[in-house]
Amino acid sequence: MSLDKLRSLYKAVILDHAQMPRNYGQLTDFSHETTVYNPSCGDKIHLTILIENNKIKKIAFNGEGCTISKASASMMTDLVKGKSIKEAIELSHLFSNLAADKKSDTLKLEQLGDAQVLVNIMQFPARIKCATLAWWGLDRALLGKEKEEEND
Repeated sequence: MSLDKLRSLYKAVILDHAQMPRNYGQLTDFSHETTVYNPSCGDKIHLTILIENNKIKKIAFNGEGCTISKASASMMTDLVKGKSIKEAIELSHLFSNLAADKKSDTLKLEQLGDAQVLVNIMQFPARIKCATLAWWGLDRALLGKEKEEEND
């Protein structure tokens, strides 16, 4: 597949998640929640999560944000639903390492599902916070840091 076709595919996946986000809304029955904010662009994501038997039974997000932050939140919620807390945190750290330009083997990257397409976004430093905001919120909620905070 040519590089241009691959980029078009990546854009299509990002736009699909941004225009029809999975798990968008707010749970009424949740055990964990947090709100995270990116002051550089104004993105704000609120996560609600229901944990049962150490697994993410339900997860939802809402808020204001750019295409990338909304798509990333959609991809993240889709990916971690049904995972254990440990597995979800491991996936979040894998994604964060990717954003920090730490190399990872292809098999590990495949664990990220659709979120792999955000690798191209990491070429633009101003967009990294947009892509990582929801993942940062997931860590905060699962690790018990629920207070609203800016992502610096």
